[in-house]
Amino acid sequence: MSMPVELPLDDQTKRQMTRGEEKMEAPLQRTKRRLTSRWATLAAIVIAVFWSVPTLGLLITSFRPRQEIQTSGWWTIFQNWGFTLDNYVAALQAGNSQLTLAGSFVNSFAITIPATVIPITIAMLAAYAFAWMDFKGKNMLFIFVFALQIVPIQMALIPLLQFFSQGEIFGVPVIQAFGSAGGYTQVWIAHAIFGLPLAIFLLHNFVSEIPAEVIEAARVDGAGHGQIFFRIVIPLTMPAIASIAIFQFLWVWNDLLVALMFADGNVAPITKMVAELAGSRGQDWYLLTAGAFIAVIVPLIVFLALQRYFVRGLLAGSTKG
Repeated sequence: MSMPVELPLDDQTKRQMTRGEEKMEAPLQRTKRRLTSRWATLAAIVIAVFWSVPTLGLLITSFRPRQEIQTSGWWTIFQNWGFTLDNYVAALQAGNSQLTLAGSFVNSFAITIPATVIPITIAMLAAYAFAWMDFKGKNMLFIFVFALQIVPIQMALIPLLQFFSQGEIFGVPVIQAFGSAGGYTQVWIAHAIFGLPLAIFLLHNFVSEIPAEVIEAARVDGAGHGQIFFRIVIPLTMPAIASIAIFQFLWVWNDLLVALMFADGNVAPITKMVAELAGSRGQDWYLLTAGAFIAVIVPLIVFLALQRYFVRGLLAGSTKG
């Protein structure tokens, strides 16, 4: 049986890819024009101002001395002037015998990055298979994956926890296969499971809009599924991949529920440690402002730096052109 010849894509295929990119961008541009108006811009500015006020108050309060925080509001900063970094120093050093807030900040990166890469990688492969490969039961399987989005996370936590603690994989206890009960692996798996249905659905919508003539031209040139996937599909869907990666990153970084269930001890993320900053009797509640802003600074940077991808992600696959 002869193997398919791996040939470089010719100029015609490249032109087809360029036209495919233009066709995919056209619906986004039309939708952007429809949503752009003076009143829409004014409404967006008003909403942005009201949305930013709590963050501004959190930032100002985090730099105020403890006495000022406990006796006056942040809006009185001009009457009760004073700034200090003591809250941040105390917050970063606060914690328990196993972990400090600074360590949990590092843990959040160790949890969030793999928990973003793993589901998007799997979802991208699944989206290509659902869009451009024919196999028995494809439509029913896609409907099943889509339906998983309606399952609340809370319903899956207990069965998943039982699987991690009592289940077996090829005769090996899951808790032993994953290294330890308090490791990162089970947190990665939990976030990947919860993020896959939506990621597959959105990426499938985007991948399926790639013009068929682009795929057919590549097949005529002798490209197999691997070449089509890596050299055509991924470059064309990179905006959707980037936008979904941003969403998944923010969801995992801000998560507390999964962290409470699966991230204990020295692998706890920053969201879990911030919840404990106030102390056993709430005596250190003033540190919550500094701790909360330390936790929110990464999502703010990600959003401000990559906000243009959010609109593309929301509109991915939602229009036809």
